Amino acid sequence: MSQISNVRIRHVFGSFETEGEFWEERLAMPLDVYEEFRGSKRRAGVMTDQSQLNRIEHDAYFIQIEADDGAIGIGGPVEETVAYLVDKHLTPLLLNRDPMATEFLWDIMHRSQVHGRHGQAMMAISVVDCALWDLKGRVLGVPVYTLLGGPTRQAVPAYASMLGFNVTDMGLVRERASWAKSLGYAAQKWFFRYGPMSGHEGLKANIAMVETLRDTLGEGYDIMLDCWQSMDVNYVVKLAAAIEDCQPRWLEEVAMPDRIDSYRKIREKTNIPISGAEHEYTRWGFKRFIDAEALDILQPDIYWVGGISETLKIMALATAADLITIPHGHSSPAGIHVSVTQSPIHTPYQEFLIKWNRIHQHFLADPVNPVDGMITIPNTAGVGMDLDEDKIEREEEPSW
Repeated sequence: MSQISNVRIRHVFGSFETEGEFWEERLAMPLDVYEEFRGSKRRAGVMTDQSQLNRIEHDAYFIQIEADDGAIGIGGPVEETVAYLVDKHLTPLLLNRDPMATEFLWDIMHRSQVHGRHGQAMMAISVVDCALWDLKGRVLGVPVYTLLGGPTRQAVPAYASMLGFNVTDMGLVRERASWAKSLGYAAQKWFFRYGPMSGHEGLKANIAMVETLRDTLGEGYDIMLDCWQSMDVNYVVKLAAAIEDCQPRWLEEVAMPDRIDSYRKIREKTNIPISGAEHEYTRWGFKRFIDAEALDILQPDIYWVGGISETLKIMALATAADLITIPHGHSSPAGIHVSVTQSPIHTPYQEFLIKWNRIHQHFLADPVNPVDGMITIPNTAGVGMDLDEDKIEREEEPSW
């Protein structure tokens, strides 16, 4: 039986060329309730340097789990704090363990983090879990979806997630929406720029964006709308009433995730389906949303919620409640392996963040990209996380 011999933290740097400004606009954020943050164009937490107009420079951490028989599994990219937690807190638990025992390893990692069952500690557990599944698939010579029960279909429809595109110039909104539709996407998600503290003018601008999208994309085309946990009950109810005739597919993250009662109240007061919980963690967090009947669509993030192992448990809970689960699009490689194992009625789409994936998958040798709006299942063993060494301009040892 092989054993984990090393957990390597790879800190890599790279860049790519862009046509003009990469991040055209940010979304509404919870901090916008304070004026000092409301005027900032930069989104907090974006791991890029946009000081050069036509070039993005960025860095990322990857977790490489190595077994004593030469097998490896890779997870990432993650931010520095998450990599630190893996290195200092989880690695001692993993060394000399059977890397194929994913359920056991998840359980001991979770039980060890008595003060870190959410947030970045759970993100650290998530990336380790994904790396372990990658290793398991490589060892057995099969794609990870085979280990999860096999595919229910050969491709999954992707919806174009338009984070970072302009949402305030309606001419550009029309142009960008038409462009995404021409690529074959049968659905698009757009992000509101304004929250309650932007007043009536901000509300009018949000409504104008939705009306412009419906007019541009036509009837019968799915439009999703993301509030990014930056609104409250009264504001969302007013917004939903104004845009209901545009028939959005859903309203997403209408409030911060701890405010489950707010989600329930909003869901009761609108006919637009409510989605969310990408910033919730573990099956226990999602069970609270399910028990409260607060959501129509669950959106666990595989790299935040507890990894592939935990996402599957959440999906099982969701199907028992006859709810839809569409994982948040933070990790397309892991996402397709999970999505393709689910019934199409319970997981009808996979999110594809168009701009974010250029960054998130930049260092991958074989990135996942939709063709004609569809993501075809991969045939490579594991998750498909090999790094393209030619894209790594330099690599540094962690500095902590």
